[in-house]
Amino acid sequence: MRRFYPDLTGADLAEILKRTTSSVFQRAKTLGLSKSAEFLASERSGRVQRGRDDPRMTATQFKKGQTSWTKGLRGVVGVQDGCRATQFKKGQMAGAAQHNYKPIGTLRINAEGVLERKVTDDPNIYPARRWVSVARLVWEAANGPIPAGHLVRFKPGMATTDPDLVTLDRLECITRVENMRRNSVHTIYPPEVAHLVQLRGALNRQINKRAKALEEA
Repeated sequence: MRRFYPDLTGADLAEILKRTTSSVFQRAKTLGLSKSAEFLASERSGRVQRGRDDPRMTATQFKKGQTSWTKGLRGVVGVQDGCRATQFKKGQMAGAAQHNYKPIGTLRINAEGVLERKVTDDPNIYPARRWVSVARLVWEAANGPIPAGHLVRFKPGMATTDPDLVTLDRLECITRVENMRRNSVHTIYPPEVAHLVQLRGALNRQINKRAKALEEA
């Protein structure tokens, strides 16, 4: 290997050693062998050398000033009818995208239990933003855009996922600060229950801290 690999092709050396060509290259890599400069400069290397006049190389080379046949045909890959028939068209979907597609106007209940309607197929918008809560759509239809720092929600005890029951009298527009206050455990639970929720959170943090310490030990 050390003697002949630098100046012989892998196929020739494989025949001499009664091995496969791939095993010759693998062994050469293990031994850190490489081809000689003379071999790489020769036709035996299979490389296309600059300045060569071999007709087999020059016949298919681009000539200076030559124009490609695809010039002016932006984005065209194959012009035959058979090629065009199977090319993707603008807006075409396939696979999971086609299977999961929902048309504009479709209703769904998201992971938080909120009724939403699909309002656009705009590909520039993150998929989740293509859906808007029905409550918001109903409120904006009557009052216009929601003011900055505000949100629309159901009045206490009036939440629903029935689209026919999402009416303006069930909704209110409040500030995000007010919404956060209403969702606080100190507001939605009695004092003793809120205290238990805090204790549970503290206990879980201590359990997780101990578990992590044991993993790292």
